[in-house]
Amino acid sequence: MSKNRTHGHHDVVELKFLEKISTRLPEDIDVLQALAELYTKVGNYEEGLMNDIQLSQLVPNDDLVWYNLGCSYALTKRSDEAFEALSKAIDLGYGDYDWMKGDSDLSNLQGDPRFESLLNWLYSLCYEEER
Repeated sequence: MSKNRTHGHHDVVELKFLEKISTRLPEDIDVLQALAELYTKVGNYEEGLMNDIQLSQLVPNDDLVWYNLGCSYALTKRSDEAFEALSKAIDLGYGDYDWMKGDSDLSNLQGDPRFESLLNWLYSLCYEEER
């Protein structure tokens, strides 16, 4: 078996395992985060989005949860919702300008002028804190 097929097989096994755990622990934040990340990794963006929405309801003040929700919205081509979630992430303290600027999950947003505005806002927040 090729290396890529082996890796993909492990993802499927892990996904099935986490799905079974999530039926027993439907509000376990760690399980939901792992599931959302794995769904995205294997290209099941809608399922990842559903987990990220649930996480945003369970931990509404977590900036990384809202950032990941923004990524899921971007991956499912829901730009307005993506910008809302990313703005909320920044409001809650998200501060990794370089990551956001280069994040391939957000590539659907990069041609939108709102993305440049969001980056400019984040950049100003990051560098105001350093002064």
